[in-house]
Amino acid sequence: QVQLVESGGGLVQAGGSLRLSCAASERTFRSDAMGWFRQAPGKEREFVAAINWSGGSSYSSDSVKARFSISRDNAQIKVYLQMNRLKPEDTAVYYCAAGRDAEGLYYSDSTVRYWGRGTQVTVSS
Repeated sequence: QVQLVESGGGLVQAGGSLRLSCAASERTFRSDAMGWFRQAPGKEREFVAAINWSGGSSYSSDSVKARFSISRDNAQIKVYLQMNRLKPEDTAVYYCAAGRDAEGLYYSDSTVRYWGRGTQVTVSS
């Protein structure tokens, strides 16, 4: 069964940093684009960042572009989200996702083929 498993969430003070990891269970993910979405309480799920299979191209939402960075390790079939200068409004459940291409993930979550179960990030003020 295909799985994406997130880790690294937790509680952090505003201005702090967290690094999320997502481990994929299948070798096929080496050729997939990978990304992160988030959903805050009472809000719609939104795109955060995505990276293509080679790691040579990535997309980030405007709200996190200057603070978050996405990377991947295809040897370990993992994708990471480094989150710096966290703000209370970054509080959400963060979901790992896999899709055909990073641009598709950027434009719509309908292009996601697989979702992780999510990891909670809470930023206190």
